Amino acid sequence: MIDLYPLVGPVLRSLDAELAHTLSIKSLGLGFGPVQSEPDDPILRTSVWGLDFANPVGLAAGYDKNAEVTGPMLRMGFGFVEAGSVTPRPQPGNPKPRLFRLPAQGAVLNRMGFNNEGLEVFARRLEDRRGTPSSPPGVVGANLGKNKDTVEAADDYVLGVRRLAPLADYLVVNVSSPNTPGLRALQGRGPLETLLRRVLEARDACATARPPVLLKIAPDLTDEDKTDIAAVALATGIDGLVVSNTTIARPNGIPDRFRDEAGGLSGRPLFAASTALLGEIYRLTEGRLPIVGVGGIASADDAYAKIRAGASLVQLYSALVYGGPGLLWAIKSGLAGRLRRDGFSCVADAVGADHR
Repeated sequence: MIDLYPLVGPVLRSLDAELAHTLSIKSLGLGFGPVQSEPDDPILRTSVWGLDFANPVGLAAGYDKNAEVTGPMLRMGFGFVEAGSVTPRPQPGNPKPRLFRLPAQGAVLNRMGFNNEGLEVFARRLEDRRGTPSSPPGVVGANLGKNKDTVEAADDYVLGVRRLAPLADYLVVNVSSPNTPGLRALQGRGPLETLLRRVLEARDACATARPPVLLKIAPDLTDEDKTDIAAVALATGIDGLVVSNTTIARPNGIPDRFRDEAGGLSGRPLFAASTALLGEIYRLTEGRLPIVGVGGIASADDAYAKIRAGASLVQLYSALVYGGPGLLWAIKSGLAGRLRRDGFSCVADAVGADHR
């Protein structure tokens, strides 16, 4: 494996953050991306929702919003890729600038606002992937959002489910982005239960496929919110949770110039809070629902901590801005070593180990 990111990364980081992101997507789409040459360590193989993962480390939603580079990211070595968030109609998102790096904190601040090309473009790309024999194997999920001006949010999520259920390996209902007005209010017990029941009805009505449905939640929750979300998740019968999205909090150490910037903070400052929430949700759901742990992962220790706290799978994104593909490979190698060190024969054996 040849990693050119130590050379390319500083150039990208010298550019405006959103321009650098766009250029990285274009480069990967043209074939200028690293390819993992060796298979993953067998100890990293895992199965969740009946899906087989070569490793439990995935790419979080937000990077590949329009499902443009799912193949290149799988070839890079991710065990799964979550594309989106996608909304039924195309939308430009919030005004620029809306994406900021905080390199000293290993963090990213964004207020993108679900900018994307819309459901049909996204779906056609997934159709092309399924119809191309040379597409790399691997799990591809779709993260669903709502358009900013949609009044009845559930209508948008149902449209996403109906269109993408036959095309995605799993679906994520994203009600936790801080950058769409009113979205996080959908995490309340009543609205959430109504939304999830409609989404599941749409999924179950799909004639050709019934992918697992996950709920992505925010880290900024009260104790009552956590209890309600866990109860609704179990009562509705959704298949899993993604814990967590970005935070609106500004922990100590965030530069003053970013404290008043609107948006969600991701990266290293999110790790402790998101991992604590993961553990709480695991306990509240009694380990009955698989959890995808995301938020602040920047090392093998971080990924392992999420798994021990209750995550069956993990995701990263912000740390790649600073570490590039080499970070992914180091996390996987280190995770395999930690599993063996602690006497686990597979990832599943370590899930929730801290609660035993």
